[in-house]
Amino acid sequence: MIFRKINIYLFTQICKYFFLILFIFLSIAWLLQITRLFTITNFIQSDIFDVLILSFYLIPNLIAIIIPFILIFSLLLCFTRLNKDNELISILSLGMALKPFKISLIFFSFFILILFSILNNYLAPKIYEEYKKREYDLRNTLNIENIAFSNFLSLNKNTTLDFKKIKNEYHNILINYKDSKDNLIYAKKGNIINKNNHYKFQLYDGFKISIDEKKQIEKLEFLNYILKVENNNIVLGKNIDKNTFTIFDDINKKNYLNITFKFLDVILILYILFFFYINNLRKINFKIKNNIFFSSICVIVLLMNQILKNSEIILFNYTIIISLIIIFSSIFLFIKNKYE
Repeated sequence: MIFRKINIYLFTQICKYFFLILFIFLSIAWLLQITRLFTITNFIQSDIFDVLILSFYLIPNLIAIIIPFILIFSLLLCFTRLNKDNELISILSLGMALKPFKISLIFFSFFILILFSILNNYLAPKIYEEYKKREYDLRNTLNIENIAFSNFLSLNKNTTLDFKKIKNEYHNILINYKDSKDNLIYAKKGNIINKNNHYKFQLYDGFKISIDEKKQIEKLEFLNYILKVENNNIVLGKNIDKNTFTIFDDINKKNYLNITFKFLDVILILYILFFFYINNLRKINFKIKNNIFFSSICVIVLLMNQILKNSEIILFNYTIIISLIIIFSSIFLFIKNKYE
């Protein structure tokens, strides 16, 4: 009964610190990302609520990326606090040795691996794919009414717009567009309406200059002029971002490199837990130097893995390099423990 309560207590403590560090890391990462997204509004004046909603689509992907780093610091924080409060010594004095710690870590490992596998292999890529689509739409959808100033906006591949906006009125409107001719329109003022996938320009007091293929110039002065331009600026290209591929997509596409990325991400989670047990928990060594050693080695391994994943690397080279990194860090750990 006591053994069961100890296991529940240890598991609860590990989870508590894990979610505490998760909240801190995720908040920082989310704030950095939403700050980047808000820079979009500086130019196209997107709705703040739309940007805020878009940022929530990043959360699963952010969690999947930072979970290994969270694991490092949450384990250290949890067991350092337990050691400082002499709770580790109290549990050892019951004559159970390291068994309660092993059992708690095993249960926690299952919990983390299930959570991480669901996020990394399916949930995060699916939601990140939706994020990429929404971000693309947000970046490329121009809401003319919300733009405070213009600096030659490209409405589509054939049309460029410039204007000065004063108290919701458009002045000094300049439009350059191409059809069978090269056209330049200037109006002292006017209205711009975006409706039914078309821009409608109601222009007043201006002129239109057209130049044909033979370089002949035609000029038209007007008091009132209406121009309609198709709004086809948004063209969603083929998605080639590997972060949007679920494990099922990788299997269907026979993307063995991406499958290996996902598999080794899980291996690194287990590696961190094993490294922590051997380096810190087995000898109940939570001195500052030892904690720095554990966190430094693990962070270096994780950063190297991220660098390799984001580089143009082939499957064989990636597997060899990441395997050597894990082997050398393990040898380093063995030498350290032997001569301590």
